[in-house]
Amino acid sequence: MAALNVTAVPVDGGLVDVAAAAVAATVSGDTAPTGPGRFLYVNNASGGAVTATIATPGTVSGLDVENAALVVPAGKHGLIPLSRVFAGATGRAAVTYSAVTTVTVAVLELGA
Repeated sequence: MAALNVTAVPVDGGLVDVAAAAVAATVSGDTAPTGPGRFLYVNNASGGAVTATIATPGTVSGLDVENAALVVPAGKHGLIPLSRVFAGATGRAAVTYSAVTTVTVAVLELGA
């Protein structure tokens, strides 16, 4: 798994080149830092829908919490919050993808 870095998105002016911040999704999945204001950005330039799945390692009353999934249609972009509920033992979220060909991803932090 590749470790994704955070790209700051300022809220008081300025622009972020999200396309330049995005990297190729990894076949074995990626890890991402979690926390308030952080989002996983998925750009799907492929010909079919791609699902990004974020593992939820915790439990509630001994029951597993369902993993989060973001379905991004062909040619579209998507965002999913990276809240701390997704933090695993390393403090990072584990993300996998149903396909990675022409899929790029980034971790964005709003208000940094």
